[in-house]
Amino acid sequence: MNVAHPRYALLTIACLLALPAGSTLPPAFAQTVAPVVTSTAPDPAFDVMVIKPNHSASGNVDIDTDDDRYTATNVSLKQLLENAYNIKQDLISGIPGPLDSARFDIEAKISEPDHDALKKLTPEQERKLLLPLLTERFQLKTHTEIKVLPVYELVLVPGGPKFKPSADQTKTGGGSMGVHGSRTRVDLTATDAPMTSLAKALANTVHRTIIDKTGLKGNFDLTLQWSNDENPDSGAEQAPSIFTAVQEQLGLKLQPAKGPVETLVVDHAAMPTEN
Repeated sequence: MNVAHPRYALLTIACLLALPAGSTLPPAFAQTVAPVVTSTAPDPAFDVMVIKPNHSASGNVDIDTDDDRYTATNVSLKQLLENAYNIKQDLISGIPGPLDSARFDIEAKISEPDHDALKKLTPEQERKLLLPLLTERFQLKTHTEIKVLPVYELVLVPGGPKFKPSADQTKTGGGSMGVHGSRTRVDLTATDAPMTSLAKALANTVHRTIIDKTGLKGNFDLTLQWSNDENPDSGAEQAPSIFTAVQEQLGLKLQPAKGPVETLVVDHAAMPTEN
């Protein structure tokens, strides 16, 4: 390594100070100025991805995520897109028929995980870990498209709302939203949650985008119970439908409407390459 003599280093500094304002460096001096290099650690990424076809014809799907591992059994490409893009499956279009009906077993992992870095990932960054698997192995190409579709508007009814603001209004990030189901009933508990979080949680049940039109600002604590329509049981006491429950228990209403909805369009996808 060449090290400049201190005398020449002082001479260089003196010459630079003597340059008129707005002057550019002479070539000889410009070569002596080393660029500032900043190094940032690369984002974590799955570097082992194993995909196998699943021919079991089973309706059971199992997805398990850990800091450095993602495993899925009997999963479809549409379910993978739902996880990676945080979008409901009925808003995904363009998957070729044979690929849409295919099912896969997947194991993806990081061989040398940096657990400290993984713990700092946001939910959005965690979802993006799946993107290389989709783009490389399924040759996936997509774009988003806004469409006018049937939606529900979440609005207030006279006398509502029937829940209280959270004691702490400083919390951000969507609050805590827990949904638990039994054979006959679904229970939702929200803590420090804005109305937008409630709308997203209810959208998973009604299979439509829900737009918050309540005008309620801040965070709220609430509970909600409705019937599990997928497992009706005439021998047990039935909870109300989700539409009745929202109105009677929360003082809100799911009002049918049409509105702009972001959808995901698959431009190209193919059966995954061999491992």
